[in-house]
Amino acid sequence: MNSRTFVGGIGLAAGTVICVFAAQAADLPPRRVPAAVAPVAYAPPVYNWSGFYVGGNLGAGFANSSWSDPFTGAHNAFDKSGFIGGGQVGVNWQINALVLGIEGDFDWTGLKTSGHDSLGNIINTNTQWTSTVTGRVGAAFDRLLVYGKGGVAFAHDNDSLNDIFGSTASASLNRTGWTVGAGLEYAFAPNWSAKIEYDYLRFGSETLNLPTGGFPTYSSNVSQNIQEVKAGINFKFGP
Repeated sequence: MNSRTFVGGIGLAAGTVICVFAAQAADLPPRRVPAAVAPVAYAPPVYNWSGFYVGGNLGAGFANSSWSDPFTGAHNAFDKSGFIGGGQVGVNWQINALVLGIEGDFDWTGLKTSGHDSLGNIINTNTQWTSTVTGRVGAAFDRLLVYGKGGVAFAHDNDSLNDIFGSTASASLNRTGWTVGAGLEYAFAPNWSAKIEYDYLRFGSETLNLPTGGFPTYSSNVSQNIQEVKAGINFKFGP
């Protein structure tokens, strides 16, 4: 065997091996492409309503007072309305979607009006402020809170009588009653929220004495209810 024959044999064997491997590779199934992985979407954290807060509010008040006429026993209605404004402080505890809270508020009011009794005496009534201490129960939908409230209500009235003889008398009356209300609150920033709220304040009958020179025993039974519509902003301490 000469060298040419040997080299040719090696070349032929190598070519055969290459052809065999190429044929086997052609028979293999195509390589599977890995499935595309969907990008992970960022989920912002759910808002937490727990914590202490303070805030302010502005709105309007509508009051109805019922006065008994000392001479006829009839009841006269005195409607009054005006702006209100003040502040609130409270604390919330959130348990899943349930939000429990306690809140106290104080509002200066300009609820005043006047009327006449059966003899023509002028009665003036002025509710100067209202205040409530309430429990709150709400449902949180992330940054939106829907809530109801109820508790004790307070008010301060200044009343006066101008009788037909030109004499005057005045008296102050502190009232205690109950209140219920409802509202919506939205957290527009990590520690800031805005709210709109309706409150109904109910006060029972109180005896008011307004003795004047012309009517030294002037006395009337006075009851009152107040409706308040307020918009406010709260700042919550903590995360």
